[in-house]
Amino acid sequence: MPSRFLTDDQIAQFGRFAAAPPGQEALERFFFLDDADRELVVTRRGAHNRLGFASQLVTVRFLGAFLSDPLDVPLVVLDYVAAQVGVGDPSCVKRYTEREKTRLEHQWEIAQVDGFVSFASAQESLVQWLDRRSWTTGDGPKALFFAAVAWLRERKVLLPAVTPLMRLVAEVRQAAETRLFDQLAGAVSAEQARLLESVLQVPEGQRRSQLDLWRRGERSTTGRGMVAALTRVSSIAGLGMRRVDVAVVPTRRVIELARRRRHRSWPGIRTGAGWRRCWRRCGGLR
Repeated sequence: MPSRFLTDDQIAQFGRFAAAPPGQEALERFFFLDDADRELVVTRRGAHNRLGFASQLVTVRFLGAFLSDPLDVPLVVLDYVAAQVGVGDPSCVKRYTEREKTRLEHQWEIAQVDGFVSFASAQESLVQWLDRRSWTTGDGPKALFFAAVAWLRERKVLLPAVTPLMRLVAEVRQAAETRLFDQLAGAVSAEQARLLESVLQVPEGQRRSQLDLWRRGERSTTGRGMVAALTRVSSIAGLGMRRVDVAVVPTRRVIELARRRRHRSWPGIRTGAGWRRCWRRCGGLR
């Protein structure tokens, strides 16, 4: 599975401020400094350090990550924070990056005070959570990615770079998909696999497989149509697939797989990596 499933814009905006600056309501909600915050800020030497520290404080709370360039914040945010910490000239913050160690020391202190932890310390727990979610929901990689971001932010875990997180999500989801098909293959005997394959193939001289014919169903309400419909049901039941025990697979996943494959042709089903693995394992595909 490709690890790149986000758009270029989504990748560019990850862990950064959006192009549109926050409005007044957002400023008051996310960038307000309370008394404890201001007491923490006031101990910094120099206006540029006070404003730089305060900017990093509100940034990590809002984005879930520190910026590589702490000055890369919207001007409206900088002005709003400057007014709260008593800095009359916000442009003085340009001096904040003159000493790299100061920025890093402030990040460490903010993380300690606010309870932020590193991604490395939470990665194992995230993998376990992603695996359970992938297994039970069958969500796509993009949905899992944003769910992972929400999980990290709820637990005050500093967001990693976007590429490693995308790769991690893709790997965990692929592992869950592989396990799913292994479980399904283990529930089907070689004879059952042969029967399933037979209804997928198009007999020589014909244009449709038995599966395609069954998909069309019977629309006639006449007695002959009723007989045809009952014959169709009987033929499907004759495959004996009700005896296949798929209880080990979440019901939601079984339903989702059926929905996704409902209108696919045999070549389309056969080229799916997971389905090839499933068929080969149970001996139904050569």
